[in-house]
Amino acid sequence: MKHKLLSKLLVGTMAASMVFVGCGSNADSTAESVEVADEAAASEDGASATATTTALTRDDITINETIENSEDGAHAIEASGTEDSYSNVEVIKTGDSDLGDEADFYGDNAAVFATDGATLDLSEIVVDTNGTHANAVYSYGEGTTVNISDSYITTAGNCSGGLMTTGGGTMNASNLIIETSGNSSAAIRSDRGGGTVTVTGGNYTTSGTGSPVIYSTADITVSDATLTSTASQGVVVEGDNSATLNNVVLNADNNTKNSDNSDYYQAVMIYQSMSGDADEGKAEFSLVDSTLNNENGDIFFITNTVADINLENSTIVNNDDTGVLLRASTAGWGNEGSNGGQVNVYAVSQALDGDMVVDDVSAMNLYLRDASNYTGAINADGEAGEVYVEITDGSTWTLTGDSYITALSCDTDSINLNGYKLYINGEEYTEGSESTGEAIELTSGSGSGAPDGAMPEGGAPNGEMPSGEKPSGEAPSGEKPDGEAPSGEKPSDAKNKKLLKFFML
Repeated sequence: MKHKLLSKLLVGTMAASMVFVGCGSNADSTAESVEVADEAAASEDGASATATTTALTRDDITINETIENSEDGAHAIEASGTEDSYSNVEVIKTGDSDLGDEADFYGDNAAVFATDGATLDLSEIVVDTNGTHANAVYSYGEGTTVNISDSYITTAGNCSGGLMTTGGGTMNASNLIIETSGNSSAAIRSDRGGGTVTVTGGNYTTSGTGSPVIYSTADITVSDATLTSTASQGVVVEGDNSATLNNVVLNADNNTKNSDNSDYYQAVMIYQSMSGDADEGKAEFSLVDSTLNNENGDIFFITNTVADINLENSTIVNNDDTGVLLRASTAGWGNEGSNGGQVNVYAVSQALDGDMVVDDVSAMNLYLRDASNYTGAINADGEAGEVYVEITDGSTWTLTGDSYITALSCDTDSINLNGYKLYINGEEYTEGSESTGEAIELTSGSGSGAPDGAMPEGGAPNGEMPSGEKPSGEAPSGEKPDGEAPSGEKPSDAKNKKLLKFFML
């Protein structure tokens, strides 16, 4: 059966990193093969991408046993400190958790739960959950590993992710179909204490508010997969964590908001919420040999943190001509005046198209390397935040509007003014000139926190200070007895705080 499934899943390659694939299949759909070749994907040498994907359906999985649980806070399958395996089972989980944050941090009410150093192997299973905080498959704690393959997951309740990893746990997934429809329900999700998540193959789709396909407070790598968000960002990285996409198609349509923290929509958001769920530090987002399609707003948004964005040999398309390629800006997190976005952008063999905006409390270093080409304007409205541009290895920048930067390093043939003006620290640049400048020093955490650990102005992500006791901000130790949430009284606002965090835009 497994060989049959593997042959029916994602098998295509992206010769020039471009393919458009629609939303994931519905629960009652049949296997459908889609081949796409798009001239817009053509690379400079004329190659175009063709990929073939076949959606896994429930009918492809033989069910020999059904495991159900409807008890609030309980699990249908639990592995605690043991080595267990399940295959060809259907898991049905209903019931809610009233523990709020603690359910997200420690796995209360998850359908499938592993903890205390367990190793849990899952193959050819179906998981359906319909309840609040009913995450489908959960790995908690250092030394705990969940391996899941060739499986189909749906979640319908709020705060109910597909794959969930916290406290230093490990999640390895291959060839999955995951569909979530609740709010605050990322398909690939992590929370306090993070961990390591590796996903290969499959289709991952979200439709709820505050439900990106990937929400990372961990180190998450996704390869050879299709990711689709129909209401929220495609990817969110918080704090000192990462998301790496290799040979992936990311389709993002962020069109709903549930707070006034930001005026913008975006495909990829990198930020620090100050909720205590992610350590302060440098975030990282990488897009390699992939395709990113954005339907609404900006492509990249960085606020209240320091970040590295690595882009290599990928196709990036913004179907909203009012959006920008990158925006580093203040928003509703952190201390006003020091909560902008600070970002290094590394483009390698990469075409970039669109304006970049860096406000006066933000900064950017843009590195164009290995024949990368950027077409666009930087801070076209005038001087604002510090910006350094470095152009090497046959790369070029073609202006589409007047641009204002702080420093520039380039050869004589690196910049095509295209009839516009480029100002470097107030001085007009002369086309054909060589320039040598210095990068902006970006200090990790300098704009992302309140002094002495105080709660920053604005409080919780919706701008309101929680009424209950604030979590300590310390990551879990990775130890959790008997799969139960820690004893002690939970904060009075625990049930709502996590919803507020994920309903961020």
